[in-house]
Formats: sequence, C-alpha cells, structure tokens
Amino acid sequence: MARRISGRSHGDPRTADTRAKVKDNYRPSRDEVLRYIAENPDRSGKREIAKAFALRGEDRTWLKDLLRDLQDEGLLTKERKRLSRVGAVPHVAVLDIFGRDADGALLAHPSEYTGAGSPPVISIRISRGASGPVPGIGDRVLAKTFPTDDPSGPAYTGRVMKIFEKRSEAVLGVFRVLKDGTFRIEPVERRQPELVVDKEFQNGAKNGDLVEVEPARASRYGLPRAKVLAVLGSLTSEKAVSMIAIHAHDIPHIFPADVLAEAEAMRPATLAHREDWRDLPLVTIDPADAKDHDDAVFAIPDPDEKNPGGVIATVAIADVAAYIRYGSPLDREALKRGNSVYFPDRVVPMLPERISNDLCSLREGEDRPALAVRMTFSAEGRKLRHTFHRVMMKSAAKLAYPQAQAAIDGAPDDKTRLILDTVLRPLWAAYAVLKRGRDGRQPLELDLPERKILLKDDGTVDRVVVPERLDAHKLIEEFMIQANVSAAETLEAKKEPLVYRIHDAPSLAKQESLREFLATLSLSLARGAQMRPSQFNGILERVRGADNEALVNEVVLRSQSQAEYSPKNIGHFGLNLKRYAHFTSPIRRYADLIVHRGLIAALGLGQGSLTQQEADRLEEVSALISATERRAMAAERDTVDRLVAAYLAERINDTFDARISGVTKAGLFVQLPQYGADGFIPVSSLNGDYYIYDETARSLFGERTGKGYQLADRVEVRLIEVAPMAGAMRFEMLTDPKPLPGSKRSFHKAKGRARASQSRPGSRGRRR
Repeated sequence: MARRISGRSHGDPRTADTRAKVKDNYRPSRDEVLRYIAENPDRSGKREIAKAFALRGEDRTWLKDLLRDLQDEGLLTKERKRLSRVGAVPHVAVLDIFGRDADGALLAHPSEYTGAGSPPVISIRISRGASGPVPGIGDRVLAKTFPTDDPSGPAYTGRVMKIFEKRSEAVLGVFRVLKDGTFRIEPVERRQPELVVDKEFQNGAKNGDLVEVEPARASRYGLPRAKVLAVLGSLTSEKAVSMIAIHAHDIPHIFPADVLAEAEAMRPATLAHREDWRDLPLVTIDPADAKDHDDAVFAIPDPDEKNPGGVIATVAIADVAAYIRYGSPLDREALKRGNSVYFPDRVVPMLPERISNDLCSLREGEDRPALAVRMTFSAEGRKLRHTFHRVMMKSAAKLAYPQAQAAIDGAPDDKTRLILDTVLRPLWAAYAVLKRGRDGRQPLELDLPERKILLKDDGTVDRVVVPERLDAHKLIEEFMIQANVSAAETLEAKKEPLVYRIHDAPSLAKQESLREFLATLSLSLARGAQMRPSQFNGILERVRGADNEALVNEVVLRSQSQAEYSPKNIGHFGLNLKRYAHFTSPIRRYADLIVHRGLIAALGLGQGSLTQQEADRLEEVSALISATERRAMAAERDTVDRLVAAYLAERINDTFDARISGVTKAGLFVQLPQYGADGFIPVSSLNGDYYIYDETARSLFGERTGKGYQLADRVEVRLIEVAPMAGAMRFEMLTDPKPLPGSKRSFHKAKGRARASQSRPGSRGRRR
C-alpha cells in the first residue's frame, strides 16, 4: 500500500516495499491516485502523476486510461492540464471567513464554489510572529489551501496571502416618502430589512433617491432605524443604477488622496533612452466615444526581396510603466482595481484620468512614450520575426472605426483623405495578409453579436443596438492579437516570468454534454482528448443560416471554459495559440502592465522593469486580477439588467418579442433582444401539460403532447411583474409550445429520466 503523500512533499510517494514492486509492474490503486491528486493540486498533471509513482512505458498508457475513466465517472475534472477532484478548492483561492471553531481557529468558505453540495470548510492558519493585519470574521482573503486527512474536521487548511479591504457597514437603498410623511429605506438587496429614517437624519434625500445609509442597532420593537450618509443620485438616472452595481460588487471607485496626488505630480516622459519615432505616421482607431487611446498602428509592404508579398506591421502601446512604479500608491490602487469597469454612461478607470486620459493617452499630434513591436509577416500571414522598441511617438490621426472604414469604402472625409494612400490602404493590405494567417490558424468563430445600450439625455434607455462589425474592428483585433503573441514569445525566450492569458479546452464533461445535445439535432462531434477550435467551427458552419443557428452558437459558447490569467502556460484554446499574453491595454488592465514591465526587464529597456519581488507574487496577482475581471463582468451585466428593468417598469402587460436564453427545471429565462435584458417564466405558469426538463436537449417538453420550448427559441411574452432594484422581470408565455427536434427515442429517454427522478424520495412534480 502506498503511503499518503503530503501536499508539501516532493519525494517519492511510495514506501520502500512499494518501490521494490516497480520491477513487478507496480501500479497504484484508484484510491491512491485520487488521494495523490487531492493532496498535490499544484503537481497533478499526467506526467507529474506518472513520475510520482515511477510509471513508465505501458504503465503510462494504463495511467492515461485510468485518468480518463475517473473523469468520465465524474470523480475528476481537468483545468489547465491539471487534474483535480470534482468540487475541490483551488490551490490559491478567495475565501470568506464566517466563524470560529471550538478552539478559536477561523473558518472560511470559498467565495466561489461550483461543486455539488455545501462548500467545503477551510481552517485558517495564522503564522506565529506574522506581521501586518490579522484576518477576522467577515473578512475576504486570498489564501493557499491544503487538503487535510481528518474526516471529522475541516476539509482544508488555508494560509492567508492577502486580506482584502473590508467592506463598509453602509448599505444602499431607495429613499421613500410615505403618505403619512414618514421616511423609509427600500433596500437594494432583498435580504436586507426595510429601514426607518428619522427627519433629522434625512440629509437632504428626496423621494426616489438612491442613498447610502448607516443602519443603527436594531431595537426590540419595530423596524430598525438608519441615517442617510450620502445621496448618490435619482433612481431615474442610469448613474444611480450603475452605482448600485459598484457598491454591490465592492468595486473601488474613489481614488485615495495619495494616489491622486502622485498622479498630479507626474511630469511627461522625455526622449531620454528612447528611439525617436515621432515621424512615423502611427494612427489610433477606436470607438467614436473613446476617451483614452492606448494603441496605435502602422504598416508597410516588406521591402525585402526575399519576402515577396510580405508586410511589416507595427503596433505601439502606451508606456504606462514609465509612470507606474511597482509598490507605489498608484500601483497598489491599480492592482486593487485590476481593470477598468465599463457601464453604459460611465467608466470606473483603473488609473486616474491624469494618467489614463492625459499622460498615457496616445493623443493626436502630441508626444507620447510607447512600447512598440515591429512584426514581419510572409505573404501567407506567418510571422517571421519581431522586435520590441521603447519609443517616443506622435499619433498622426485619431480615427473612429466607422470613419476609417468609410475611407476605405470610398467615402473619405477631410482627415482620412490626407492619409488614405500613405496609411490606411497599407494597413488594410497588411490586414489581408494577417487574415490569411488567422484563417489558417482557425480560431473559434462564434457568431454572438454584442449589444450596446444608447441613453437619452436624461440618462434613461433610448434603445439597444448591435453595432455593425466592420473590417476596421477586425483589423485592430488581429494586430493586437499578434502583438500579444509576440510579447509572450519574447518573454518566454528570455526566460522572464510573465502572466499568460490562458483559455483551457472544454472539459470532458462539457464535451460529452455538448455531444449529447448535438445528437438531438442530428449533428455529431468527434470524440478525442485533443479538441480543436476547427471542430466546433465545422459544427457552426453546418448550421449557418438555419433556424437553429442561434441555439447551436449559444450552446457551443456555454461549453467553453472561462479565460483567465496565470503564470503557468496552457495556451489559448479559443484563439488556437500556444502562447498568449495581454500586452495591448495597460491603461485598463493590470495584466498588461505586468507584461510591459517584464519586457523592459528582459530587453534592458530602462526604468520601470519587473522586480524580483513582483515576479515572486505572480501566482497571487494572477488570482486577484482574474477575480476582478469576473467582478467587472458581473457588475456590467447587473447594471444592464437593472437599467432595463427600471425602463420597462411602466410597461406592465405589454407584449415583447423574446428569445429563450436559459432552461431549468423551475422554468424558462427569456431575453428581450431589443434590450438585451433577461426575465423569467416560472414552469408553474406554463399551462396545458405536465412539463419535463430535458437537460440534454436544453428544453422543457409536455409529457402528454411532446411539445415544448427549447433554448434559443423565439417566442412572444407578456410582462407581468418588475422589480427594478433587483433587475428582475417576470413574464407570461404567449407562444404555443412546438414539436421539438430529435427522435422519438430521445423523447422517451428524457421522459424516462424525468419519471425516475420524480419517483425518488423528496421529489415532486406539478401538473400544468
């Protein structure tokens, strides 16, 4: 029997007796393999497991089959080429401390947990003699976790790496004036109680204002009281709605005084130790309403006769590292924010405006420091070489996407006419070359248009549009991708630590779920451990223009893993790239600033390089900025939901065209395409049949008729109820159920599964 392997041990996991069995084809048991993976989360790749048990030759093939079986059985999951127990806590995780055990040790849960059942408990270890603040109940911390083997105690122990800033005791709510003249606070979060405000604590708030309040101690009788700390705005304005998301997701939005003072004291960078590129006609191409410009582009045909049809593409990126030094107040605040957050009417920037909109913004006609990469491509779009340069540049023109596209399409304006032949046409010729390389690479090509909310002057919703996808957008995107690849390649070649942008292939469980779904549409997805984006593209191409095109695109998207940051490279599945690092947006992403510092260090480009202290923290920093990215996405999504719900609150009983965006046992989620917001239809409101949930087909179908509703169906709905503060809407289905695609066999299999589920103790069904 192999002994237990400590999570901190790097030696041979076997005893002397089992080591002696290697010659006799020793193979570890399933339990030994599972235990090793649980106790060594940072060394759980196939090669590392084989090395730990000294497996060679045919035994490695046996191990590969065993690991695949354990994944198919749902015992293991795979991320970043590492295996982990299903529901296991990551080696570096964000934890919420909720209490203490009988001995006084702090206890925590993972802040995000996707496993089955209750989240595991982690016992927090405090090192003796540790300096700095000590965590307490209610704190959120970043910690390294280690599994335990005590069945009666916590499943993990945790060692705190960082304590996140404590949330304020203040809460958000809507100030309401009742008919009797008294004041109440309607809470934004449903879990919070309604509060009473006495007149002396009104602080100028008016009916309908969004306010920040400080709750008082609850009295024995009646509702708890509170005092208004600040009026954030009227609920009728979008600014107030975005402020709800900022507070609800704990997004830092006010720069501390020392950060602003440091930014204001900054002086423009000089030409010292830089190449002078001010005569090179680099141009910025951005959205028309962009306030900061962190990338500029230029291209020419390659004059080298040995590269016929080739091009030289240049990308210059704002040199943020020239101003933001590691460990400074500006740097600490940027790391805490992680990235800029974009709402329909405001931006919560990562850096103060003095940096983002002034010193680092590549303004037209003004000298600006930049880090530039010059890339040479063959006529087939294959990158032959690249070089990085620290330069001083001067943007020749500030262009908007439609403006640049119009010039290429034959309608130049006074500005673009002057640079049409010298700048724009060579850029488009270079894009044609890079596109050949992209087409050969075959990245994942999902057709999921992005929506943009347009506001009226009063801050309310005017309409939601889908901006046209222009070649100008694709040109900038491909130039930036190639610059990002070049950054990763250079840092790898120089053996400089870096933060990769990684995207894992879909897990085997998600692949199988997608495969079962596609089978209901008579589509097949080949099996194999090494999936490629081209296999998904083949499926998407087969449904292009068909009625189920939106459905298949949506399900393929949901089968994909989430991109994140990591100092360990596994490649980028969606882009089909072996190495990729964010380099092109250091004004709005901290990950890019790290990459800039790494390039400065690797290439000896002067001050502002990556320090050893910073390099030692890359695992921690990667976890932090991955979390802030997810936080920003959730806040942006919640703001759109609340904004649209408030706008539609006056349209109760109106009918809308909708698309089914989610299917659950409890009912249907529907999205209003014209607004981009979601609502819910409870299964209890679907009349005329007993509806069964088919997870494989993403549908609800009637037991008696076999008709029902499926993900991505277009339907007509009536708005029944709106909760603006929660961004929630409830609808009634007006469209009759339809015959669902798939064979009778799959229908009866789903029906049988549902009946089996309902026959288990505690299950129940409802007759509709």
